Amino acid sequence: MSDAVLLLAHGTPNTLGEMAEYLDKVTGGRAVPAEVVEELQHRYALIGLRETAGAEPPPLTKWTLAQGQLLGRLFFDNGLKTKVYVAMRNWHPYIADVVAQMRQDGVTRFRAICLAPQNSRTSVGLYRKATLAAAEGMEVEFVAGWAEHPLLIEAFAEKLRTVWKVACDELGKRVPVLFTAHSVPTRTVTGDAPDPYPIEAKRTAALVAECMKAAGLGEQDWRFAFQSQGVSGGPWIGPTVEETLGVLREEGHRGVVIQPVGFLCDHVEILYDIDIAFRQIADEMGLKLWRAESLNDSPLLTRALAELALGPYTAGVEVAPISARV
Repeated sequence: MSDAVLLLAHGTPNTLGEMAEYLDKVTGGRAVPAEVVEELQHRYALIGLRETAGAEPPPLTKWTLAQGQLLGRLFFDNGLKTKVYVAMRNWHPYIADVVAQMRQDGVTRFRAICLAPQNSRTSVGLYRKATLAAAEGMEVEFVAGWAEHPLLIEAFAEKLRTVWKVACDELGKRVPVLFTAHSVPTRTVTGDAPDPYPIEAKRTAALVAECMKAAGLGEQDWRFAFQSQGVSGGPWIGPTVEETLGVLREEGHRGVVIQPVGFLCDHVEILYDIDIAFRQIADEMGLKLWRAESLNDSPLLTRALAELALGPYTAGVEVAPISARV
């Protein structure tokens, strides 16, 4: 077993004034137009980010740290000494800084788990590169993707069941479910070495839908779309959520339940893109929009992370439950 587990997340600024510096990290130093910085400051302000740091960190940081704490507590409760660390690629605490702390703590080998279940060169690949660079000389096992993990699927289904029943009861009929994941540039998934991301994202959605069959969700009751396309850098993959909402309205639907399956906790792509922007678009179309709660501190998610941490793990292969290992 590894000495430690490192959970990796995207990172988010703590204040509005840090937005330009944050975006510089995200883009790898490519210039970001001032209007884009201002628009993102506006969006983050709408979900609670302020000019000065508040008593509580922004949602992504808050929930990622909580996921690390819950995993550590699960290990402790089961008599395991494996320590859990959390690091961000684009903001504090940076991967390099956390790995340096791990060295000081005497960690010589660890398992890194990216809190983005679907593997992509634009996300997981960059986390892996940063982690291996920081951990030179240490033994690292990197979990590159876990889009089909049974506990992840059940965690999403658990959140979806509740809101889907509410929506169906309110409208008196089965309401379509729209699964989403973050879009990526089209160039990422084309070429000689296609990226697995869109396939894995759709596979996660299909497995959640399969899990929902017992609740009454049929094959025709769900769709998939990519959300949060970038504002620059060429075309991004679709279909978009906006396009799909229009199709659903044309088909005569009066409501939709959105469940983002590419995200594990609340952050701007959920709290703004879905809860504010998509809800406004849906309202203008005459659609009522519901959203499944994010996994955040889901016990099922914690158990999934524990199984990934205890290895050995190969993408697509279920790991023995924690109860069978302690």
